[in-house]
This record gives sequence, structure tokens and C-alpha cells, in this order.
Amino acid sequence: MKYYFLLLISLFTYGSVVAQNERQAPAYPLVVHDPYFSIWAMNDDITAAPTAHWTGTQQALVGLIMVDGTTYRFLGEEAVAYRDIVPTSENALITEADPGEGWQVTDYDDSHWSQATAPFGNEGQATTAWTSDNIWLRKRFDLAALDFEEPYLKLSHDDDVHAYLNGELLYECEECWTSPDEFRYYRIPQAALDKLSEENNVLAVHVKNNRGGQWLNAGVVDLVRVTAKPEPARQTALDLTATQTSYTLECGGVDVDLTFTSPLLMDDLDLLSRPVSYVSIKTAPNDEQAHDVQVYFGASSLIAANMAGDNMVAETGSSATLDYLKVGTEAQPVLEKRGDDLRIDWGYLYLATPRDAGAVQRVVSQSEAIADFMSGTPAAAQTEGKQLVLTTIFPQEQIEEEKEYLVLLGYDDLYSINYFGERLRPWWNKDGENSLSEELERAYTDHEAIIGRCEAFNDQLRHEAETAGGEEYAELLEIGYRQSIAAHKLVESPNGEILFLSKENNSNGSINTVDVTYPSAPLFLAYNPDLLKGMLNGIFYYSESGKWKKPFPAHDLGTYPIATGQTYGEDMPVEEAGNMIVLTAAIAKAEGNADYAEQHWETLTTWADYLAEEGLDPANQLSTDDFSGHLARNANLSVKAIVGVGGYGYLAEQLAKEDAAETYSDRAHEMAQQWMELADADDHYVLAFDNPNTWSQKYNLVWDKLIGLDLFPQEVYATELAYYETKNNTYGLPLDNRSDYSKSDWILWTATLTDTREEFKEFADPVYRYAVETEDRVPMSDWHWTSSGDQRGFKARSVVGGYFIKLLADKWATAR
Repeated sequence: MKYYFLLLISLFTYGSVVAQNERQAPAYPLVVHDPYFSIWAMNDDITAAPTAHWTGTQQALVGLIMVDGTTYRFLGEEAVAYRDIVPTSENALITEADPGEGWQVTDYDDSHWSQATAPFGNEGQATTAWTSDNIWLRKRFDLAALDFEEPYLKLSHDDDVHAYLNGELLYECEECWTSPDEFRYYRIPQAALDKLSEENNVLAVHVKNNRGGQWLNAGVVDLVRVTAKPEPARQTALDLTATQTSYTLECGGVDVDLTFTSPLLMDDLDLLSRPVSYVSIKTAPNDEQAHDVQVYFGASSLIAANMAGDNMVAETGSSATLDYLKVGTEAQPVLEKRGDDLRIDWGYLYLATPRDAGAVQRVVSQSEAIADFMSGTPAAAQTEGKQLVLTTIFPQEQIEEEKEYLVLLGYDDLYSINYFGERLRPWWNKDGENSLSEELERAYTDHEAIIGRCEAFNDQLRHEAETAGGEEYAELLEIGYRQSIAAHKLVESPNGEILFLSKENNSNGSINTVDVTYPSAPLFLAYNPDLLKGMLNGIFYYSESGKWKKPFPAHDLGTYPIATGQTYGEDMPVEEAGNMIVLTAAIAKAEGNADYAEQHWETLTTWADYLAEEGLDPANQLSTDDFSGHLARNANLSVKAIVGVGGYGYLAEQLAKEDAAETYSDRAHEMAQQWMELADADDHYVLAFDNPNTWSQKYNLVWDKLIGLDLFPQEVYATELAYYETKNNTYGLPLDNRSDYSKSDWILWTATLTDTREEFKEFADPVYRYAVETEDRVPMSDWHWTSSGDQRGFKARSVVGGYFIKLLADKWATAR
């Protein structure tokens, strides 16, 4: 009987550990503050792979602990390192004229080719312009020796590519490309290695541009093998909350509780904008025995670099109670690059720890950092170089009870945004009188209070979310919270207004995209509408300054971080006009007054008139679902226009503009009645007018319900929801009849059209199922296939703030 009882206890304990360690998200935010300072774990096991920027580029954080002489790795994995054989930055011979046969072999006569410096392309960060259809490249090189560990072709290209080494084909690909400065590595085959000699070798590459951007950069590297291999710790627990990601790991006789806290609390803009995260490493014996313990924490200099080849400069420093290391690129090209798949290469990463902890801080090469700790023999400290590591080694000590080791990671980007020609500092240093060392000091002084505030907010959000939609819905909101906020940058405009500017991550890199703001809005309406104003202010300014002269809003303000005017190639007239008016009405609903609308009344009137005239039956144009292509007579876009006109009438009523309130409210009701006739297909409403065999989610109806405009009768909601039930798939409701894919933010909006918890969960729970079952381990994608659960595109975007729509609806309903 005793054995049976112990077996039950053992099984129960094992089951609890498994449950605690289950997957909770596609990827986990660790240090997340803005589109550049954004470090993630892409696996459930924190030791399974190097940590990375949201783009997927490695930005390694490594944690080690030596327990009684054995070293365990409790954070990250050793980053892959390469040494240059043929540097990508070297000059090359190029031609844009067809060189004929044999151009890839060593004895080809290339004396008539031009010498130029890589990279080549039509992107802003290209050193040498290439704008024709084809480019051919040759790099001649000699070798001091022919012994290699594991050589690779290092390649960045757009589009079709053929690469050769001494005439031997290394890699070819058609209808494929990488982003500018995104390098991929291809193992060099033995046949090519056999052709290498100490003199007169040639790397030859041809790239053909098919459409859009064009790009080429290439080199050869050799893998640097890591000799010191600590044992990975056994992870026993994982927990994701709104502001924290926590792990428990077993390291021999010691357990490590590892917690990352990014205190993104929206009721405190100074704290929200402070680019400092806490890393808490708590150790405690798990066997009631004393143990000799030493803790190591390392952060890669690549966190402050766009490319692994960037030369870095490091220094040490201190504040009143902290010691820190600081690293940044030697070049410091402040606000010189713009685009999507980019990392910051200006400003400085800081790694700080309390001085009274007695830690030793040094900057060493990536290849030596771990061996340095494990051997106890310090490697040479460096003040400059490539691929460095900022290391902190705490003193060895014997522990008998819990002991905390605290690390602070911060980033000073100096200047954050080019706003119509004026460089704006980050909010935390908007007057230029602050410093990151002072912010680190404040963060440390207030550490315990801030952690307490974060934990209280975690509990608050969890309770509100479970009340609104259940446990699965709460976990979706925990996935979306930090991701949505950290896709923005908080700055102050030259005229003193809040600017909370999004980056359109992993779609086109636009800054302050209106149809990204629209789906993101529910999170900010729920917790601080001032931040939503900060998402609208720049668009209002663009029109009201006369820089944008059209009778509808711009799509964007530029390409992040350069906000100097729209760069998207096509307008979205009905989409963006509807978005701006609806969100302004939502702010009025949230605040109980229309003061913000009154500041922009003339502009709103122009947009409302445009919608009243053009919005009912939209012309062939793009909507926010532009990935599906152009569509004329879009019924869901028409709903947005109708709600926009009704929203303007609602605002007029709040401002006691009685004539305007009656005129526009009547027009919206008239449009809604006409819409019902145009879109009617008996048992549902169509995707496009006069196409009865089509259907689509009418997610834009949600604002009619939430704001209380009462433009559409309940029969519209009931008819659509009943039809959606017949189309629901394993991982969600398709966007429309054109494809199996969907947008998870829109699914949650559609689910909020329901009236009961059970109906809501019918549509919402499949999105949660996608989050915990998809094989694509990236920061939450909002665009996926609803049958397979595969990512269709997009990741790390702010639009997951749209998941908060049901929580917002409940907040507003309770406040009535």
C-alpha cells in the first residue's frame, strides 16, 4: 500500500511538472521594448536554441551556472560563429553586361570589369548601386592555408542566383530571395573544396532581378567550432504572463528560477518607455544540501548590430550603485537605414549589475566567452572587434538557501525617429537631459516596487481576460500583450504631442500604418487611450499640415524609422478614412467625451464626407487585407465606411453639433439599409456585392456593437454568425471564400459579435489552438492557414493587440 501511495504521488508530481512545462506560445518574449530592442526565445525549452531578434537573427543571451564543479547552461545555446575566408565587405569585380561563357572560372579575363564595394542593389543601404536586370560578380582571393573546419557560402540575394567557386557550382535558386543584409549559409561541397589552391581562387555569383528590390552580397566563411560545451539544464517549468516570462531549470543539486521582466505598464509612460529589462536568476538547493555555485551571464554585441560583420566598440562604466558594460557599432549610422528585416546598428547596449554583487564584467570574443568561464582562466578583454560578448561573472559562493543574481539589460538608441526631417529622441530622454546610466539606476532603485506592479498587473489582466472569454482567451492575451506594445516606439512630437509609432513588422516595414493601428487599437483603448491618440496624431498632422492633400488619410508616414511621408505604393481611401474616424469615435467612447475629436473636426469632416459619398459601394481598391489583392464592391469595407459615417454622427452628438449629428447618423442608417439589400444572399451576406456565391467575415461590424451606433439590426449579426458556424475550421474561421487562410485578429473581432461565452469560444478557441500547435516557432503570426495551422505570413506584428477586443467590450459594457 505504501509503495502504491508513493507511486501515485510520483505520477501526480510528474504530471504537474509536465503541465507547467507545456507549450504556451509559438515564441516567448524575453527582452522586448521596441521594434529594434526585441529578443525572443523561439522554443519552449530555453536551452534549445540561441535567443534571437524577432526577425530570426541571432542575438544571443547565455546563462551558465557551475554547481560543484559541473557547468550547466540554463539560458540560450552557444551562438554559431564563423570566421571570414572571403569577407562580404571586400571589393569585387562586377559587370551588368552579359559576360558570355566561362565567366565563372579562374582564368577568365575580367580586366574590363569594374571594381566596386559590396553590397550591391537598389536599396537605401547598398554601397554600390545596381538597377539593371542582371549583375555578375567575381572575387579573387588567396589562401594562407587549405585546412578548414566547415566552410560555407555566405549569401544575400534578390532574386535568382547562381554561385560558383573556381567554376564549381555551389548554389542555385530561381524565384527566391533574401531580404537585404539577411545572410544565409550554404555548405560548400567537397568537389569545390578540392579545387581550392593557395593562389588565384575565384568566388563568382550571378543574380537576376525579376521584380521589386534587387540585392547582392556574398563571401565565404568557416565555422568556428566551440570546444567548451556545458551541459544543458533540465527545464521543469515555464510560465508566460503579460509582462514576464519565467523558467525553472534543474542544474544538478541546484534549481534555477529564471525570470525576464519587461515592465511595459501602460499607465506609466515614463516606465513604459524606459528601455530596461530585468533578468532575475534565483538559485536554491533542491536536495537540502549546500552547494558551491557560480553564475555567468553573457549578452552578444549583435544586439547592437545589424550584421555580424559590424565592428563593435565596448567600454565599462558605473553609476551610483551599478557597474555596467556598454557596446555599439564603430560606425554609428544614426537613423541612416530604413526597412523591414533590419536590426539597429546605432546606439548602445548596456549590461548592468549591482556593484555590491561583486561581479566581474568583461568584454571578450564570442569564441572565448564560455571557455573563459568554464576554465577559470580569463581570456583577453577587448574594447573593439566583431561578435563580442558582454560577460558578467558573479563570485563563487556556497549556497544553502535561495540566492538572487540580478542583471539589467538596457538600450540607448540616442535618436529614435526621423519625423519630417527632425530627429526625435526617445520619450525617456525627450529633452536630451537624461542618460541611460541614470535610467538604469532608477530601474535598480525601484526594482522591487516595479516587479510588484508587474505581478499585480499580470494578475489583473489574467482575471479580466478569463472573465471575458475563458482560460484559453486569457492565454491569447498574454501572448499578445508585450508583442503588440513592443512593435511601437514612444516619442514626443515637435509640438509636444504623444507619438506612439508602430513598425509594420514582417510585412513591409512601414511606420505608423493606419490599417495596422486599426486592428491594434483594442489593447490601448482598454488600458490607455492616450497611446491610441499617439497612434493617430501623426496621421492627423500629415493631413492638417498640408503635406498630405488628399480627402482621405495616408496609409503610412514612411518606412520605419523614417517618418517623412507615405512610402506605400498605393492609397487605401475608404479603408483609412473609415479607420481614422472609427478609432476617434472609439476614443470618445473610452473617455466619455469627444474632446480629441473636436481638435481635428475639420479633418474628420472631410473624411466623413468622402465616406458618405464613396463608401457604400467601394471602387476597386485595396483594404487592410491587401494580401488578398484588389476587390471592387467589398461588402466588409462598405461596413467600415458605414460605421465611419455613423461614428462621425456619434461624435457630432457628443459635441452638441445637432445638425451634423442628425445628418450623418441618418446617412449611416440609410447606407446600412442599402447595404443589406446589396449584400443579401439569403442565408448570409456576400464578400462582394452582386456575387451571391461569395462570403466573408464582417469583422468591421464589431464597432457598431461596441460603440452602440445601432446601425445594423440584430438579424444581420445572427445571419452571419450562423453561416460562419458552417465554415469554421480546426485552427479558425477563414477570412472569406477566396482562401483557407485567415487573420487571427479578425477572428477575435468576429467572435466578439456573439452574445454568449459558448458562442465566443467556438470562434476564439481555434486561434488559441493554432498558437500552441503550429509548427512555426516565431513571435505570434496573425496570418495562418486555418486547416493546417501553418503560418501563411507575418510575425511579431502589433495587430495582436486586436485580441483584446472582447476584454474591451466587457469593460465598456460594465462601465455603462
